Amino acid sequence: MSILLRKLFAAGLMAASVASVPSLTLAEMPITYKDEGRALFHLSVPDFWTARAGGARAVTPSGSDEARLINRVIGLTPVLEDGIWMGFISPHGVKTFEQSLDYLRGVGPFLVNDAEVSDRNRISVGGLPAERLTGSGRRDGKAVNFTAVVVDLPRDRVAIAVVVMEAGVSPDLVSDVNTVFASFRAAR
Repeated sequence: MSILLRKLFAAGLMAASVASVPSLTLAEMPITYKDEGRALFHLSVPDFWTARAGGARAVTPSGSDEARLINRVIGLTPVLEDGIWMGFISPHGVKTFEQSLDYLRGVGPFLVNDAEVSDRNRISVGGLPAERLTGSGRRDGKAVNFTAVVVDLPRDRVAIAVVVMEAGVSPDLVSDVNTVFASFRAAR
């Protein structure tokens, strides 16, 4: 079965299951990122997106013997479409924008190959100061665009979000990504 047919079939099953439960209302799913029992930030995942979390682990880039510790990552992907991934992390010991850029340089090759930053600017996310980097590169042999956002959290922490998307993704998915950023709030 082709990918398109599988996606249409899955969409039909979801629509049928929702239609069979008239009282069901669709709502976004709240997520809280915690580290060592302390909540750092909250966000909401749009309907029909999947959230996966992975705990701390050591990864080794191909061609290297040096392992790098990666903290908990929350990864988000749409259920019915490929070509876009969104991830959130708050690495230990990373407290400033400049430290975040060093961190991104270290993990960047796991996310995007041949990355070239095209724009860097200051923004606000959830009422907090943030910095956004945008650019392009390759992932799994395909041309992609990426956005990395560093949010200055209270109590000497940062949140780092990365969005990687292939050319031609649905504008609805881009809207979903913006909705996730609009829902972002630091834990108090």
